[in-house]
Amino acid sequence: MPELGFASALPSRLSGRHYASPLSNHPRLATAIAVPTASRSSSATGGGRGSAMEDAYARSVSEVLDAFGVDPSKGLTDAQVAENAKIYGRNSTPFWKLILKQFDDLLVKILIAAAIISFLLALIDGETGLTAFLEPSVILMILAANAAVGVITETNAEKAIEELRAYQADVATVLRNGCFSILPATELVPGDIVEVGVGDKIPADMRMVEMLSNHLRVDQAILTGESCSVAKELDRTIATNAVYQDKTNVLFSGTVVVAGRARAIVVGVGSNTAMGSIREAMLKTEDEMTPLKKKLDEFGTFLAKVIAGICILVWVVNIGHFHDPSHGGIVRGAIHYFKIAVALAVAAIPEGLPAVVTTCLALGTKRMARLNAIVRSLPSVETLGCTTIICSDKTGTLTTNMMSVSKVCVVHSVHHGPMTSEYTVTGTTYAPEGLVFDAAGVQLEFPAQFPCLLHIAMCSALCNESILQYNPDKRNYDKIGESTEVALRVLAEKVGLPGFDSMPSALNMLSKHERASYCNHYWEHQFKKVSVLEFSRDRKMMSVLCSRKQQEIMFSKGAPESILSRCTHILCNEDGSSVPLTADIRSELEARFHSLAGEDTLRCLAFALKRMPLGQQTLYPEDEANLTFIGLVGMLDPPREEVKNAILSCMSAGIRVIVVTGDNKSTAESLCRQIGAFEHLDDLSGYSYTASEFEELPPLQRTSALQRMVLLTRVEPSHKRMLVEALQNQNEVVAMTGDGVNDAPALKKADIGIAMGSGTAVAKSASDMVLADDNFASIVAAVAEGRAIYNNTKQFIRYMISSNIGEVVCIFVAAILGMPETLVPVQLLWVNLVTDGLPATAIGFNKQDSNVMTAKPRKVNEAVVSGWLFFRYLVIGAYVGLATIAGFLWWFVYADSGPKLPYHELVNFDSCSLRQTQYPCSIFDDRHPSTVSMTVLVVVEMFNALNNLSENQSLLVIPPWSNPWLVASIVLTMVLHLLILYVRPLSILFSVTPLSLADWTVVLYLSFPVIIIDEILKFFSRNNRGRRFNLRIGRRDLLPKREARDK
Repeated sequence: MPELGFASALPSRLSGRHYASPLSNHPRLATAIAVPTASRSSSATGGGRGSAMEDAYARSVSEVLDAFGVDPSKGLTDAQVAENAKIYGRNSTPFWKLILKQFDDLLVKILIAAAIISFLLALIDGETGLTAFLEPSVILMILAANAAVGVITETNAEKAIEELRAYQADVATVLRNGCFSILPATELVPGDIVEVGVGDKIPADMRMVEMLSNHLRVDQAILTGESCSVAKELDRTIATNAVYQDKTNVLFSGTVVVAGRARAIVVGVGSNTAMGSIREAMLKTEDEMTPLKKKLDEFGTFLAKVIAGICILVWVVNIGHFHDPSHGGIVRGAIHYFKIAVALAVAAIPEGLPAVVTTCLALGTKRMARLNAIVRSLPSVETLGCTTIICSDKTGTLTTNMMSVSKVCVVHSVHHGPMTSEYTVTGTTYAPEGLVFDAAGVQLEFPAQFPCLLHIAMCSALCNESILQYNPDKRNYDKIGESTEVALRVLAEKVGLPGFDSMPSALNMLSKHERASYCNHYWEHQFKKVSVLEFSRDRKMMSVLCSRKQQEIMFSKGAPESILSRCTHILCNEDGSSVPLTADIRSELEARFHSLAGEDTLRCLAFALKRMPLGQQTLYPEDEANLTFIGLVGMLDPPREEVKNAILSCMSAGIRVIVVTGDNKSTAESLCRQIGAFEHLDDLSGYSYTASEFEELPPLQRTSALQRMVLLTRVEPSHKRMLVEALQNQNEVVAMTGDGVNDAPALKKADIGIAMGSGTAVAKSASDMVLADDNFASIVAAVAEGRAIYNNTKQFIRYMISSNIGEVVCIFVAAILGMPETLVPVQLLWVNLVTDGLPATAIGFNKQDSNVMTAKPRKVNEAVVSGWLFFRYLVIGAYVGLATIAGFLWWFVYADSGPKLPYHELVNFDSCSLRQTQYPCSIFDDRHPSTVSMTVLVVVEMFNALNNLSENQSLLVIPPWSNPWLVASIVLTMVLHLLILYVRPLSILFSVTPLSLADWTVVLYLSFPVIIIDEILKFFSRNNRGRRFNLRIGRRDLLPKREARDK
């Protein structure tokens, strides 16, 4: 099979080609060990279902191949694949668990109990058919709808995670039946022979069986945290108790090949890989309860006690009425008043609250998804609102994670003027877009006209094994290979080509795909590569021998100290001449190198060239002498442009940012100064620590350091979890970012775990939120959205509570006074679910306050309703209840269409059949009065919804049309109410009847004052009367507080 050059290094996902090549006659594989497929060692499969060959690293290549019974020249047969697929199973999460999760809520459980009791009472009372099932059926339908919203939203979040996996390598080049084919990684089975090359992500745990290049290097930082790529080999590992770093012949799933090509045999898939085992362990970790979830659970417990108390009180107060003849016996009397108690329970529970909370959070997740923050757990949305500390990774989150050349230093002239020249290069991504400026800040129109810049571009293009290409799906530039080499390719593009005055504009006319490496391809076409002397740790440099027009030239790049020590001449930028390298010039270059590497904290590389004898075909280390120095370049991982403003937003919002990185201290401190994290700080002592320095501090000093810390460097994944726990012990609400497998424990432990979209699947599984763009600014935007969502959630919870207080007052007062049943349970359900639910959901669309990111984070134990606000909503609720009773009373006593009964006759209705009356007792079964009561309740709550556009601002300041969704929901609610009043089948179902114009006039008279009452209460709130009231009542809360933070 012929070599394909760079094309063979392309991952199959990007190459866009599916191919199959017979390999039975491949010269390399012809010498490989052929093993009969009939025999199979029990050690490969004897560990039980799903087990992998755990000791493959300690075995020779032949032993591993023999254990799986695979011929390396042909791969597995279809029969073997089917057999292995049966032996090694996959894990999946049952869908029914997701559904049951939606019912794990105390309020929901209370409602289920109410539905069951309602059904049993109907049966005991002798009801059958529709009437018996109506109320429990409506309750259960609403609960099912609530569960559906939760399931759909959470599965949508999982789908978004699945979409992010497009950034991962999800295919593999597999040898089966003697042919190579490209298959989904999920179809791999132990024993498969897989070929990997530069840029490929390893699809499973695999044991190396054959090297197809001089060496193979893999970046496995996501698993082990190693900052440098690791060289892999074929020999068995002899270390006892070997850790991942010792298994140098194993390729781990999810790690990336950065150099070379090889073939390997799959020894572990799914949860039986190194990463899979960590992921499985993370999935068993229990989730922390969010602040709102705690409050709602406490509210549910509190509500359950209140409901039980009121129900018992109503039942006990009416014990004397159990034996009234109208009930037909003491048992039936007891059941009658028990039904009233159940009606009270239905009235007290805001049935729509779980559905409205879920819907509001779901709407919030959609808005956050547009901000590139994909929420995996709905309740975590509001937890963002009380985040006090964000622990952020440096690389990729605060920076672009795209190495970029920012400085170029060359020797200008040795005869006059400044000896060296320094150029600044703009552009912070892999896009070939950027300008070159000289030391005076003047832009170079044609950088390639300067000899040193031109030769640096040549050397950058030729001494390079990386690939840069445009990805139209993601609309950005992708790299394959080491970041530093890709940065040099981008530099070559920015310098351009010589000899064309129109070159900059001509390049801009190319398509993005062509432009990505146009100049690099030009130099590769001009210079034919003859030999490569690859990088080694002892030489700290690499060289490439090129041939062009009967000339042999060696280009070299490497560490500045290594290149300079081998140079005897320098190239002058002024005229392109080569002059001897004197001691003065050497010291000047060394000073510039130390300045770039020290003060500017740049990663530096030097370039050199040498003319070689004509016809030379091979390079040797001895050839790397008597070089001509070309220049220095300094590169960095630049900060994202939007991060500085995001850091300032956090500061004004009372959120502290701690930068957590494995990088060295000086580099990280330089970045923190650039992004404003060290704003107004000259002395960094007490603000910047390495992990070892922090661990060595005494306990008291460590506590003090946590309160001031801005930067923690040289960290390992275990340090992240330690930091989260220490901050949580100080009652901080911590958001932690991470992308690697070893970050998963810290992500799980944090109040908000934030995984990177480009990170590992394990990190995403452990997180609450995934950043699709890996951008710190997206975290800050998500925090603002989380605060707004909580404010809106708080508003509609208060709205629903005040409405339910009104219903309880109505039924309780009517029961105490001895009046007929003002509202039947099915009417209460209609009000709670539809007429309350729609406006409450619309309140979730209230616009984000302009000062949402200037207020300090709310406390975790802050009650949803407390003090003065509780008093306000008691007043509003009491008015709602009394207005509803007033409507009922008006029809019986004053309405022209009513019987105009004396008041004492109304409150003694239950003895009607025992007395001589001027009216039929059937008048108390008339549906008209309860219809008036229900309509008053609906309309007064529509006006009350308008009160909740703002907690304290008047409707004159924030008019109804500021939230068009709320206006629309009110209109829709009234239309639905009119339907049940005037459409016959519905009116019978809900025990209502059409109202006259006079009835509607009274309804409006009774309903509108709720706005006037709340405007007065808001006026007192704005004038601090409410704050004094809070102090007088000792700041008692409607929802009980937990002083100690839940662990």
